[in-house]
Amino acid sequence: MWTFISTHMIHWEVLLQAVLCSVAPYGVYKLGAWLKSAMTIRSSGKPDTEERLYVFTGKFEKDLSEIRDRLGPNDDLLIRTFQVGESHTQAALIIVKELADKNYIDTHILPVLMSDFAMPSCADDLPSQIKNRILTVSELGEAGNLRDLLPGLWKGNAGLMIDGCPSVFVLATGSEKKRSLGEPATEALVRGPRISFNESLADNTALLRQLGGSHTLRIVYTLVGRKAPKTVVIAYNSDIANDALVQEVQRRIARIDTDDVPDSGYIEQFIEDNHLTLFPQVQNTERPDRVNSALMEGRVAILLDGSPSALIVPVSFNMLLQSPEDYYERWIPGTLVRVLRYIAALISTIGPALYISFISFHQGLIPTKLAVSIAGSREGVPFPSLIEALIMEVSIEILREAGLRLPKPIGQTIGIVGGLVIGEAAVQAGIVSPIMVIVVAITAISSFAIPQYSAGIALRIIRFGTMFSAAIFGLYGVILFFLLVCSHLTKLKSFGIPYLSPAAPYRLGDWKDFVLRAPLPLMTRRSKAMRVKQPKRRG
Repeated sequence: MWTFISTHMIHWEVLLQAVLCSVAPYGVYKLGAWLKSAMTIRSSGKPDTEERLYVFTGKFEKDLSEIRDRLGPNDDLLIRTFQVGESHTQAALIIVKELADKNYIDTHILPVLMSDFAMPSCADDLPSQIKNRILTVSELGEAGNLRDLLPGLWKGNAGLMIDGCPSVFVLATGSEKKRSLGEPATEALVRGPRISFNESLADNTALLRQLGGSHTLRIVYTLVGRKAPKTVVIAYNSDIANDALVQEVQRRIARIDTDDVPDSGYIEQFIEDNHLTLFPQVQNTERPDRVNSALMEGRVAILLDGSPSALIVPVSFNMLLQSPEDYYERWIPGTLVRVLRYIAALISTIGPALYISFISFHQGLIPTKLAVSIAGSREGVPFPSLIEALIMEVSIEILREAGLRLPKPIGQTIGIVGGLVIGEAAVQAGIVSPIMVIVVAITAISSFAIPQYSAGIALRIIRFGTMFSAAIFGLYGVILFFLLVCSHLTKLKSFGIPYLSPAAPYRLGDWKDFVLRAPLPLMTRRSKAMRVKQPKRRG
């Protein structure tokens, strides 16, 4: 009865809020804010019965029965019951067959626990004696509830339950299945460490320790995921990073409420400031040297168990156009390459839009000989410049996506041959002009020069917006759309740091590492926007 009334009251309340908000200024925004808060309250309700936290009681039969009921009929789950030493104290060893090292368990754990050893005078001292004197395991933890025990079991660790002990010992017996370390698959490099993260969290944190070599590097573990908890690492340099930034990162990760987090991309979407923008507010990378450099700048890294991509926060737009190789080369070639990236980003955004605006509105700005040549090449093309550009751009995007999904040898062939064949066939059929093929080819090549894939996707989407603006208003539309994007980026923030820093707000001292890269001996201070504890890099 109460459920029926409360449900219908919520519907009437939503209707009332919609009516009230519609007659007020900015009513749509108020309605959206109210709905967001309502969904937040609903999502933070009590968990389901199956997700309710079970705390171990120390009663052997009850706890063991609860574990069996919660985990269900799993053939790969092994529960080995036995008696500790000469006593009649019941114990159980819980492992996942294919993940745990059974040879190590049979050699170093079960024989020790089942052998004769001096029993303590008090039964309450038995768990303490087993923990401190009997078990010869380097890593030994305790889980007071089922939620804390399960992540260890899925990593191959063994759970040791002893009658009378209100917690389960977690023994490091895992034989983790992982791939070897190799070169970054999505971030090609010419100079620098040729090693990348893999799916093993232990390997990834070890790489950070090895590359960083600093005693101030802090590695903090936490769990995310309700039904399938996974370990998340928050890494930062305690002598450099701002404490408020670290606390904000920890707070946002603690707020993640979902069943499963299969990849770090889930965390990126949960912790970003603005969910409605095209631009990434969290940087992802497979390169440990990039992460180490970010830590030394006062930023925070986030690593997820099972994901080869690390996250870096906060991030600014200029970071997405930079590469660690900019610092490995001397400052003159490093600056030249960086300037080329900015030019490539601009071309990939407004290249087709400029073609459309010149052809449709501003023919007088084109040199006479070039205008005659373009007019001759467009003779017989049945479509306006916008449709012509859309046909080629959509075709290129489909080819790019198909090349990514196909096997690598086939994907490269399809991308190159498909582009040449389709472009030539379109010109021969009179669907598009040769100059349009050149413009689209230059735009596509420029987009490949952007080091961050997520930033490239954002610019590719904006490209279509500039094309439509150019088709309606010409160059004025391109400029207005560009100013609109700039105003959005000026307002955007990543963990409280302005997205366009150091351009907006203007900080002259940080321009040494912006579009131009100053010599390393002159780059003595860290970014002012980060508000780090140690502004100087040395001395």
